[in-house]
Amino acid sequence: MTKTTFVENIQPGEKVDATFVVTDKSVSHRKDGAPFLNLTLVDRTGSVRAIMWDLGPDTLASFDNGDYISVKGQAGTYRDQVQVTVKAIAKVQDDKVDPGDFLPVCPTDPQKLLAKLQELTATITDPFLLKLMETFWQDQDFSRAFATAPAGKKMHHAYIGGLVEHTLSVALLVDPLAGHYIKNKGVNRDLLLTGAVLHDVGKVEEFQWKAAIDYSDAGRLMGHAVIGVRILDEKIAAIPDFPNETAMLLRHMIVSHHGERDFGALEPPKTLEAVILHNIDDLDAKVNGVRTFMDQEDNGEAWTGYHRLMERHFYRGRKAGDHE
Repeated sequence: MTKTTFVENIQPGEKVDATFVVTDKSVSHRKDGAPFLNLTLVDRTGSVRAIMWDLGPDTLASFDNGDYISVKGQAGTYRDQVQVTVKAIAKVQDDKVDPGDFLPVCPTDPQKLLAKLQELTATITDPFLLKLMETFWQDQDFSRAFATAPAGKKMHHAYIGGLVEHTLSVALLVDPLAGHYIKNKGVNRDLLLTGAVLHDVGKVEEFQWKAAIDYSDAGRLMGHAVIGVRILDEKIAAIPDFPNETAMLLRHMIVSHHGERDFGALEPPKTLEAVILHNIDDLDAKVNGVRTFMDQEDNGEAWTGYHRLMERHFYRGRKAGDHE
């Protein structure tokens, strides 16, 4: 089955007749109590919200999140965003589609990014932290998952290879910042670099990405910080005499990198390294998220559409000759 209609091409007012991966399937109810279906339709070019008002008796049971579905409907807008009103849905068997049509992929070869990250960690001088990183990279199953995992479902680096791309970007910011602050009082560069590489390590198990990027059961039940601490402790257990305090500081960087409890941190950052890590992680995630949104919302105008999560429009600039 050849896919010819992609999310990025869907325009308000057009009919939609195409295959997508479905995520975020949920049922809501109108004021009169009648159920309707909320969906997100996904392919390698992005995602679009969808709604189905009239549900047949077998509609809900006919497909699950992560399935390929054939959709017939009409594109419109809701709150300045494209939305598809679905008229008909049918599940499509896996062997009838090309998976490459549905999963967005990092624009740079993830294996090259992984190799660059490994070169960077080889500069660590602390023998225990160096051994720790070598232990991670020598685990072929881990390295394979780390190079293919996404870093997010929607907000940032939400594509295959996104985790290693985001991790490398954060790690590359360590030396300029550590070098600046070491001139004053004490930032441990090796600790900061190791924490930067491992802060999102739990995402190799938090997400699943066969037909669509979604949360695994472990991801929903525990989150990547808890998973990450467990993975870290498993690797540390294989290194004789690994310092207890170093292990504790690394765990703290993992559980605090979101900065505040309201944003998913189990504890707020309480060391210099943890404070720096949180801020460079947050910066890289937001820059990528805004850049991706601008690309997806490229309407030829100076301003993007409204970003619901960040609650603002973004200004991309006016072209020569444009006027307000």
